[in-house]
Amino acid sequence: MPKTNPLIRPSEARDLPAITAIYAHNVQFGTASFETEPPSLPEMIRRRADILAKGQPYLVAEQAGKILGYAYAGTYRPRPAYRDTVENSIYVRSDLTGRGIGKLLLPALIQECEARDYRQIVAVVGDSANLASIRLHQRCGFRLVGTFEAVGYKFGCWLDSVLLQRSLGRGSDAPPAIR
Repeated sequence: MPKTNPLIRPSEARDLPAITAIYAHNVQFGTASFETEPPSLPEMIRRRADILAKGQPYLVAEQAGKILGYAYAGTYRPRPAYRDTVENSIYVRSDLTGRGIGKLLLPALIQECEARDYRQIVAVVGDSANLASIRLHQRCGFRLVGTFEAVGYKFGCWLDSVLLQRSLGRGSDAPPAIR
């Protein structure tokens, strides 16, 4: 990877094959996602369209025309009272983990969520052994809320879900945004 920082930008339709490949690798070989079968390209296109239709951010890290990683914030839960809370997802190409791409994507995603007047962002980190993700979130102002122990089963073992949370913008000091 060249020494210049990747460009962080809104995702585009042309990014979906690379995004799908990044996610597929994480599903097949990692525990960050509790999916067990990688979604198809049409399914990933549908998922991104759903995020964008709700006005939520979906970003990529790009360098020299290659997608290095992506991050998005989607609906935390569908009930109306949760409308000001989003859940983030962040994935980096497997050959580039630990090179600071997540440290560029997550703050940019937080900024985009604040610009949209969301008040809380939640991270649900698959597997308590995923210390890199937990630490990345903590460095970006998330606090550990708790751990659901042994709630997922993948690769022949039980896995935890680690919950982290961060206030955005005015947080809970003001009424909800008008959506």
